[in-house]
Amino acid sequence: MAASAAVFLRLRSGLRQGARGLCARLATPPPRAPDQAAEIGSRAGTKAQTQGPQQQRSSEGPSYAKKVALWLAGLLGAGGTVSVIYIFGNNAVDENGAKIPDEFDNDPILVQQLRRTYKYFKDYRQMIIEPTSPCLLPDPLREPYYQPPYTLVLELTGVLLHPEWSLATGWRFKKRPGIETLFQQLAPLYEIVIFTSETGMTAFPLIDSVDPHGFISYRLFRDATRYMDGHHVKDISCLNRDPARVVVVDCKKEAFRLQPYNGVALRPWDGNSDDRVLLDLSAFLKTIALNGVEDVRTVLEHYALEEDPLEAFKQRQSRLEQEEQKGGEEEAWAKARWFRPVVLELLTVSVQLKPRQKETRNRTKEV
Repeated sequence: MAASAAVFLRLRSGLRQGARGLCARLATPPPRAPDQAAEIGSRAGTKAQTQGPQQQRSSEGPSYAKKVALWLAGLLGAGGTVSVIYIFGNNAVDENGAKIPDEFDNDPILVQQLRRTYKYFKDYRQMIIEPTSPCLLPDPLREPYYQPPYTLVLELTGVLLHPEWSLATGWRFKKRPGIETLFQQLAPLYEIVIFTSETGMTAFPLIDSVDPHGFISYRLFRDATRYMDGHHVKDISCLNRDPARVVVVDCKKEAFRLQPYNGVALRPWDGNSDDRVLLDLSAFLKTIALNGVEDVRTVLEHYALEEDPLEAFKQRQSRLEQEEQKGGEEEAWAKARWFRPVVLELLTVSVQLKPRQKETRNRTKEV
């Protein structure tokens, strides 16, 4: 047993040494010949030499692409400019296709093209900025027709309607409470004009929906405004009406910046169903009309600096009513003080007359 154990230990140690030697041989690379080593070095050198130009080309690639893009953009811009000058620089033509002479016909051809193109874009810009006409409304009605003494200019969005959007219905416009009362009470006193910064395509059906009874006399849209500093301004001088009798109601003061004392600036309506602003506005404008104000600007000037003109009007009105009531009480008390002595005198006279009447009656009985 001891001999077999010793043999087994010797075999195990020999196997271990053989495995270690095999692993060492596999880990070390085999020796190469001198020619093979030189070939490997030359390959590494050529690879390094080829990587240099490739890196240079990759670094030059973005700048080259930028140059090409700039050249293409320049060519497209030049071609577009030439096309625009060619299209808009020709003479206008009539129905038969004949050219219409203009003031540029005597200039050189290139100058003609350039000046006509410039005039076209200048007129187009003027069309956007300026109103479509210097007289946006027709002349006032004459007898036997009835022309209201005042003109009321109303904005649509923010004053009469509130836009709302939902995923189910999309865009919808909510009608402000009191709009029917406003139209009914003011139509006999004011010529109602809707003058909105919305486009006609958007506003026309909305006006039809808020005015089924036809209280609105005229409708003016964005193309009738004057575009100034990013705002659509409503120029009252183009309405063909007396500015002293025109009232503009809007939720933006910039809308009547050219005539600030003709406007009443309201807060934009947020869609609250308990809103009563239109009822207060109706009372305010009705008071102006019934008092026969010759120039509305003298009244509206006092409310121009107020944050809420209608609330200021209500406060002044309540204060005036209190003063009138107080003055009426004082006047009644003064009349009572004057009337009291007279009544006492009459009572004393009547008391004195009663004994005399009794004496006369007794005398008549004796007789």
